[in-house]
Amino acid sequence: MIQDPVIPQIKVDDIPPVPIKKPKKGLLIALGVVGVILIYSVISGLIVYGKAMQLKKSVSALTLAGKSQDLVKIKSELVNTKSSLKALKSSFVIISPFRLVPFFGSYVSDANHLVTAGLYGMDVSDIVLTTIEPYSDLLGLKGGKDNAIGDGTKTAKDRIDFIVKSIPDLIPNIDKISAKTVLIEKELSGINPERYPVRIGKTEVRSKVKSGLEMFEEVAAFITNGKPLLEAAPYLLGIDKERTYLLLFQNDKELRPTGGFLTGYSIMKVNKGAFSPVSSSDIYNLDAKYKPTTIAPDPIIKYLKGPYALSNKLRLRDMNWSPDFAESMKLFTAEAKSVGITGIDGIISVDTQVLVYLLDAIGKIGVPGFGNFSTEIDSRCNCPNVIYELESFADVEGPVVWDPNGSGKIIYAPANYDNRKKIIGPLMNSVLANAMGQPKDKLPKLFEAGFKSLIEKHILFYLFDSKTQDAVSSFGIAGTIKTTSGDYLHINDANLGGRKSNLYVTNEVSQEYTTGKDGYIEKTLILTYKNPMKQDGWLNSVLPDWVRIYVPKGSTLISFDGVEDKAEPYEEFGKTVFAGFFKLRPEGVSKLTLKYKLPIKAKGEIDLLIQKQPGLDSPLYIIKTGKNEEEFFLKTDKEIKIRL
Repeated sequence: MIQDPVIPQIKVDDIPPVPIKKPKKGLLIALGVVGVILIYSVISGLIVYGKAMQLKKSVSALTLAGKSQDLVKIKSELVNTKSSLKALKSSFVIISPFRLVPFFGSYVSDANHLVTAGLYGMDVSDIVLTTIEPYSDLLGLKGGKDNAIGDGTKTAKDRIDFIVKSIPDLIPNIDKISAKTVLIEKELSGINPERYPVRIGKTEVRSKVKSGLEMFEEVAAFITNGKPLLEAAPYLLGIDKERTYLLLFQNDKELRPTGGFLTGYSIMKVNKGAFSPVSSSDIYNLDAKYKPTTIAPDPIIKYLKGPYALSNKLRLRDMNWSPDFAESMKLFTAEAKSVGITGIDGIISVDTQVLVYLLDAIGKIGVPGFGNFSTEIDSRCNCPNVIYELESFADVEGPVVWDPNGSGKIIYAPANYDNRKKIIGPLMNSVLANAMGQPKDKLPKLFEAGFKSLIEKHILFYLFDSKTQDAVSSFGIAGTIKTTSGDYLHINDANLGGRKSNLYVTNEVSQEYTTGKDGYIEKTLILTYKNPMKQDGWLNSVLPDWVRIYVPKGSTLISFDGVEDKAEPYEEFGKTVFAGFFKLRPEGVSKLTLKYKLPIKAKGEIDLLIQKQPGLDSPLYIIKTGKNEEEFFLKTDKEIKIRL
């Protein structure tokens, strides 16, 4: 019989105790430090957040004051905003240790740069308000000191006279603003928009940071370059001596290299800021007296034809072939002397958009002998009425027959041909008279119209006084091709058809950056031209276009598609030029694609300068670098930093 095994009895007291490990002293200290850091972070973060919210509230109040255009309120809210900025700046002391923390530290530094720049900006605002207060009514501001200018019954001319006399007092303040602007630029240069996320949720982040920095750079450039122009203003406005200018009217609806076809001209005098037309006529009347001496460029001879089928000598009306306005005007003034254009101090060109902007500000006007003009949309062209009327005067039905012997004379033209473009002088005279007679409430719009016309290159200057020419050139209103060491792009179109198709054409430019196997930057450039309107045989018809693309000197063309004809690459103005010919039909699309290699290696960051063609509206630009894409409408020359 098998017995059950004996199971030994174990007493509880016999079980040895399980050792309990006590936490190490170092771990406790570490946990304590982390806890302190967390508490410090939360408390400091809340303090900074509170100051930031107070600043946001102050900025909102300042924005509302700005919208009210009340100078007293603006000054008051400016003081509050500056106080909030200082408080936020002081609160950064408690988070300064976080600058050493990877990733997070860069955002702390950026915030500090931004607030410091903001404080300098407040200083600039104080100087600006002090500077503009005597001109507050001109800018549409309430609560200013208007006694120097007079009451609200004074006209635009009265106020402009006052400003002209006050220019010497403005220059010292421009120096102060420029000095502060340099300090702001230095702070903002430390901010790298590429380290910010493309978006947070549905909110764009990186593009807003980038566009904000670029916008300030543009403003800073205007301030810096504005001083020479301000110093040159007394010369331009005939303060010391009456000036005489040749006013050239460029028809941007028939686009040419410097902004439009040279269609009419006027002799203008300016004395102590007051402009007065002396005479005006059609450019063809000058050409009828002119004996051509210069061989025309090949594209004009080949595609424009007309009188060039009989003689290859360049006419005055086509002498704005160079995309550099100064170069074109040097040739024009030298040749125009032979037909009596002498005794002038320079040339000012305007296009149709200037008239549109001015009429938007002053409303409908009447021109004795020519009717009324406004910017109301005219159903006959789906364009502003003033554009339709100008083009009607510029064109008459019927052929123009030139002397087959090459004398440059017209032997047959439709009735009233000789008077077709004499509208320019009377129209400009009426616009100026109306503008100068406007009451106080219209002045801000007039100021805006003039400023937009200048920066968007609808007004250009070529002056014989070298110092004054340098001043207008530095401000970007001389139509010059600039020198640059980085990437560069200027697209220049010439309508060689004689019709006004550019009235309807839209432009889109896409640039994509890649890196070649040899490390050099390669670009794909796509130019898209669209004409959505039907052909009418008058304003809108086939557009024969000679396009020139100016890129950095030494660039190598890989391919050029979409053109019917193209020139061999050549050099001009220190650039390499790719050129070709294409036709854009009504209700059609033309797409040109270029691939080329830049003489620049892909190393981090490069500067890109894009120069807008004068007379052009605002083409859409798209820039692609890897997964990043940026879009903007090009209203004026633009400098951009490209990070590869």
